[in-house]
Amino acid sequence: MKGKILIFAAAALCAFAAGCKRDVAPGPNVWAVVDGKDIMRDEVEKNFRSRLNPDSPAPSQEEALSLKLSVLDELINSEILLERAQKMNLVATDAEVEDKFTEAKSPYTEEEFQNRLKDTGLTVDDLKSDIRRQLSIQKLLNREVIAKISITDQDVADYYAKNRAQFNVAEPQYRIAQIIITPHPDPTVHNRKSDKATNEAEAGRKAAMIIQKLDAGADFAQVAMDYSEDSSSSTGGDLGFVPESSLNQSDPSLKKIVLAMKPGQITQPISVKGGGYRILKLTAKETAGQREITNPEVQQGIRDMLHNRQEQLLRSSYMAEARDDAHVTNVLAAQILESAGKLPTN
Repeated sequence: MKGKILIFAAAALCAFAAGCKRDVAPGPNVWAVVDGKDIMRDEVEKNFRSRLNPDSPAPSQEEALSLKLSVLDELINSEILLERAQKMNLVATDAEVEDKFTEAKSPYTEEEFQNRLKDTGLTVDDLKSDIRRQLSIQKLLNREVIAKISITDQDVADYYAKNRAQFNVAEPQYRIAQIIITPHPDPTVHNRKSDKATNEAEAGRKAAMIIQKLDAGADFAQVAMDYSEDSSSSTGGDLGFVPESSLNQSDPSLKKIVLAMKPGQITQPISVKGGGYRILKLTAKETAGQREITNPEVQQGIRDMLHNRQEQLLRSSYMAEARDDAHVTNVLAAQILESAGKLPTN
């Protein structure tokens, strides 16, 4: 009997100690706690700084706090998913991290890469840690979400039958990609190489260099992402399908060039009014009329769209379920509410 009493007393003491541990206030630089794991203020601040455009005005206090809350929420979700990946032994290996790191670094010279790290305030260790996290989470989602997606031929046929009018092309359309070189650099536009011409002579030399790369077999989309001085650089210069009527509203000479091109063809640099150059690629051309379900591009387009819809739904559902199972304390959000929107100074 005495032994039983001691056991119960020990159990009660352990329960009391655990309860006290949960009630201990987080440290002054802890901005969130996920299942006992602290997310530090420094981590949020570093991610926040890496997302700021150095050429844009500094955000207001309210804008900065809103973005920091968003960054913190992403880190919370990442931590929850990473925990699950660890429990399922899906953490990325060192070799996988190194391969991805090399891939991320490959578009830049060593000097350019170091400058980018300096601009974002990140270290190589930070970058590799983030890569490991992303790869691990992707492994988890591939198993728990992507593997469950199934788009059948019947799904594609049903969508086409319900949306047949959507595939009736009213006029010829041209899928165009472009690379823009301007002698007047726009501080709000960026490319992967941070490469911008600053005068007409530089623009001419840059255009010639780009053509040399393309003639040597470089991928147009990759070159656009590296060098184009246009917002479309992030999508490889892709402008999507442009109706012929829209070409009528542009430079008549430009329309003449596009209409004469064959799919896959790339132009020489075209002078732009006001200075600079444009290099175009005609990716595809569609004639007017009904696009039938037998068209492989129609089928693939529908399949991709349905897949993306289902993936988005399942990802959201999985994240909601994972978050419900986790114990999360958002310290920053509580501090902002308590201080009526002031930046925490502790």
